[in-house]
Amino acid sequence: MKTINKIYTLKLKLLAALIVSLFIVSCSISYKFNGSSIDYTKTKSISISDFPNTAELVFPPLSQEFSEALRDSYTKQTRLQLIKRGGDLHLEGEIVGYQLTPLAISADSYASQTKLTLTIKVRFSNNKNPEEDFEKSYSTFQTFDSSILLNTVQDALMKQMITDIVDNIYNDTVAKW
Repeated sequence: MKTINKIYTLKLKLLAALIVSLFIVSCSISYKFNGSSIDYTKTKSISISDFPNTAELVFPPLSQEFSEALRDSYTKQTRLQLIKRGGDLHLEGEIVGYQLTPLAISADSYASQTKLTLTIKVRFSNNKNPEEDFEKSYSTFQTFDSSILLNTVQDALMKQMITDIVDNIYNDTVAKW
């Protein structure tokens, strides 16, 4: 009986030590649910220029929708103040590609799928830490059935592609993933 009590007591002590260890380790880890790694004592504002559409194929609402989605991303996920120009962080660029490509040629030599590709060139400036400045192109695509007119699916595809690129820009600029 004494042996069973000793084993039970030893197991309880080990379990308590394990719980205390996990608690101490977990207290030293910091999670940010918005995914940003911004030092708000140094960085207080962001300016985001309009992104003009210089692509050969132009979808008129794209420029405004993209620019607003980018601004919304930073205002909703950070405490940065959005200003017109001269922010501690600054984003600018242009929409350089918006193109359709036939895919998956069927037996009758017609494309059964079409790929819509969006490419945006971005210049990021961090006025508080210029080593983080970069210029980069972001591209994403969506496919749709070629029997459907682009006008029918364009809005939905565009929203998804804008979301994808905005998330990538956010991650590269302030989330640092």
